Amino acid sequence: MSGRDLSLTLCGVRLRNPVLAASGTFGYGLEFASLLDLNELGGLVTKGLSREPIRGNPSPRLWHTEGGMMNSVGLQNVGVRAFITEKLPKLRAYRVPVFANVFGYAIEDYVEVVRALEDAEGIAGYELNVSCPNTKKGGIFFSSDPVLLAEVVGRVKSIARRPVIVKLSPNVARIEPFAQAAEAAGADAVSLINTVVSYAIDAVTGKPRIAAGLAGLSGPAIKPFALRLVKETVAAVKIPVIGIGGIANAHDAAEFLVAGATAVEVGTATFIDPRAPVRIARGLEKLAWKMKQ
Repeated sequence: MSGRDLSLTLCGVRLRNPVLAASGTFGYGLEFASLLDLNELGGLVTKGLSREPIRGNPSPRLWHTEGGMMNSVGLQNVGVRAFITEKLPKLRAYRVPVFANVFGYAIEDYVEVVRALEDAEGIAGYELNVSCPNTKKGGIFFSSDPVLLAEVVGRVKSIARRPVIVKLSPNVARIEPFAQAAEAAGADAVSLINTVVSYAIDAVTGKPRIAAGLAGLSGPAIKPFALRLVKETVAAVKIPVIGIGGIANAHDAAEFLVAGATAVEVGTATFIDPRAPVRIARGLEKLAWKMKQ
């Protein structure tokens, strides 16, 4: 018995199903092309792109915790120009919608990366990673100041012809003011949550498990927290909400959809099973049929 058709439209972009591969855990998509059919994904979000290449943080960068994974990769990437010339032409061979994750350390960084991508073919939209410090304003994080968040979203929207999704941080007291600031500035959707700031230490040596010290926690441990923030965000805004956080199977994904998310992104699960996003999408089709009966 085949499952239900789960195709949908997100910000004007047609998706085969509501399951996207999340940024930061799926490379540029091409790395997984030999392991799964990228066309079976609802979409994929690229590794974060910056104006210039970034080598990232020293190792160790990853630490496996009891309920997930900590990472501090340091946003390593090839830079937007290399992405356009080296990665994007190969991605255009697939039908999967590609959303470019964009980050920067000043508003101008976001603007220039999006400006470069605007002239390239094969991009369905943008996801702004606002969990970065604004070096021009004393290091305050874009994600922790609604005014600053609205400013970067507004500037990007002023030049972007494609949909703009804003990826929100959970490291705030209340999520609603940030989701509402993004919506008021013109965001077409919000995605959440990004990783939770965390720390791990070796009790014997006294040294941190991650070379950079603090790291981002992801995986099953954060799912209940992510579900709450998604539910609160859905109630606070009218634009689509994309749920992220600890999704490892179809039931996890369904929980976010029941909470009001339009779509979901699967991240850490791909470290265990590279085919996880496709497996979850197929499972959702069967689960939707069962729930319908």
